[in-house]
Amino acid sequence: MTATTFDPAAYATQLAEKQARLAALLAPFDAPAPTVFDSPPEHYRLRAEFRLWRENEERFYAMFAAGDKHTPILLDDLPIASAAINALMPRLKAAWQASSALSFKLFQVEFLTTLAGDGLITLCYHRPLDAHWQAAAETLAAELGVSIIGRSRGQRLVIGRDHVVERLQVAGREFSYRQPEGAFTQPNGTVNQKMLSWAYEALGERDDDLLELYCGNGNFTLPLATRVRKVLATEISKSSVNAALANLADNGVDNVTLVRLSAEELTQALNEVRPFRRLQGIDLPSYDFGTVFVDPPRAGMDPDTCELTRRFERILYISCNPETLAANIAQLHDTHRISRCALFDQFPFTHHMESGVLLERR
Repeated sequence: MTATTFDPAAYATQLAEKQARLAALLAPFDAPAPTVFDSPPEHYRLRAEFRLWRENEERFYAMFAAGDKHTPILLDDLPIASAAINALMPRLKAAWQASSALSFKLFQVEFLTTLAGDGLITLCYHRPLDAHWQAAAETLAAELGVSIIGRSRGQRLVIGRDHVVERLQVAGREFSYRQPEGAFTQPNGTVNQKMLSWAYEALGERDDDLLELYCGNGNFTLPLATRVRKVLATEISKSSVNAALANLADNGVDNVTLVRLSAEELTQALNEVRPFRRLQGIDLPSYDFGTVFVDPPRAGMDPDTCELTRRFERILYISCNPETLAANIAQLHDTHRISRCALFDQFPFTHHMESGVLLERR
């Protein structure tokens, strides 16, 4: 079996390189030196996905190098994955090896875990799932102490729950989050908690309102809502909207109005380009927005949305792509200055990095 290349001792050097790269990208905008929030060098990733590779009637966990779908890297464990995933991997493998109901035409396995100890396993098949599979999956779920979802074409069978529950601490308060199977969640829970705390402090205690774009499952919405009078939050994904609404209710946060709109659509609404039925009953002029919070996809904000944020005194920006972050800041630099900057190492041992800036009107 092929071993993975993994050297935790190299972590500090790689993190320093990321810090230098972010500082160089933001140097043209007179940014302060970024505050660096590191990751545990091992067992930091709360979700993992494996293809299964068959050899001599046995199935192995497998991953593939970028651009090579034919040479499997066979794994018994995954050091970057959470301790919970590593504990579940051999137990699940033993279960499918002992049960044809579980192993027949099984081609992919996905793990979703939380810092709070919850777990969900998705098993993907090239065949219909029947009562024999259901019975075997129910037994397995009870043995492993997790929920299980079986997927095949046109089928999705849930044993237990279709989500996990995460619990994160921000400023001495615990927030709980439903994280649905298949929906986006932050993969590095430890660093996510640091991001939430940084954003909470950067926003500060406010007596006005917050506009949040790309709110997802309410990851940032919950703690930030405790710092302002009220929040108008937008998200386009139905599954994320449903999770966010459940999370708001579970945490007793009642000053947030959530609208299923894209950032581009909200920009059109605020610019009175066209009305949206989903905004009926929402009194937009009643909001006194002082800050806009954005956490866009890797492409960053489109030019119109970026221009919209210029209206706000404060722009709190979390980015998963420092290049598009820099491009957006270039558009805003004539009216806003960077007063805070942070690097969040969500993705150790890769070139990816999460960063945050607070921009304030000059």
